[in-house]
Formats: sequence, structure tokens, C-alpha cells
Amino acid sequence: MKLRPKIALFEPDIPQNTAAIIRTCACLGANLEIIEPCGFLFSDKRFKRVVMDYMDEKMIKFYQSSDEFFKSKKNERVILMTTKSSESYSAFKFKSDDTLLFGRESAGVPKNVHNLIEHKLKIPMINNKRSLNIASSVAIILSENLRQTSFINNE
Repeated sequence: MKLRPKIALFEPDIPQNTAAIIRTCACLGANLEIIEPCGFLFSDKRFKRVVMDYMDEKMIKFYQSSDEFFKSKKNERVILMTTKSSESYSAFKFKSDDTLLFGRESAGVPKNVHNLIEHKLKIPMINNKRSLNIASSVAIILSENLRQTSFINNE
């Protein structure tokens, strides 16, 4: 069985975005990792409305802190998606077991987390635009990872 890509969310703070990302991961066969604390409760009605029946506890792993997350990743490649990179995702060679890290919607990742990661990528956008919605960004990057690694979900 091929390894699945992993989407990691750093302290997500918008329930609807996290729910949409859970649906994307469920439909495309990726695992989701959430670095706490979250800015909402999973019982939030806004979360439940978007996640519907796509919530599968087996595909989600929670980390109590970024320290715990990075300790577990010491032998794995973590790629940070950030507007503060000069390297485009389309020029990067993904691996099927990469962990694709996305920062908090309101603030990205703190500088200390940014400094821990070797590979930092961005989604190029036209001038004067700040960023895409995180759920859209996850879909773009996960799709490119799957395209490059020829991941096929046979389950």
C-alpha cells in the first residue's frame, strides 16, 4: 500500500475551513494532522455544518503542541506553505509521504516554526493579492502532490 500524503494544520482558527479541509482529505485520500490549540471546538455548529459525514477520526491525528509535532517528524519531510517563500509549489518535487504544513488562517506560523523547516513553498498569485483561502490552498497543493506521486486510492 502506498503511503498517503499528510496535511498538517497549525493551530487552525476557522471551523468552516478546517471542516472543508477534512472533506478534501477524506475525498482525496490524505491524512490530516492538527497541531493544537485550535481556535474552536469540534462541537461548533459551523464546523459540523460543513464537515457533514466526512469526519473520520482514523484519518485525523492531533498534536498537543508544535514541539510534539516536530518531534514526531524528525525523520520525515515537512513542507511549509507560506506567502513568505520565493519558491513556487509547481517547481517542487513532492514525495507521497510528505507532510504539507499550513499555518493558522489569521497569522500563519510563528517565526520559530518557520525557521525549523527547510522546504518552504508558495502558490504564486497576481500582484496586490495577499492569500487564498486555506481550504483552496490545501486543495491546490494536495492535488499537485497526488499528481506527481500518482497516488491512487484503492480502498
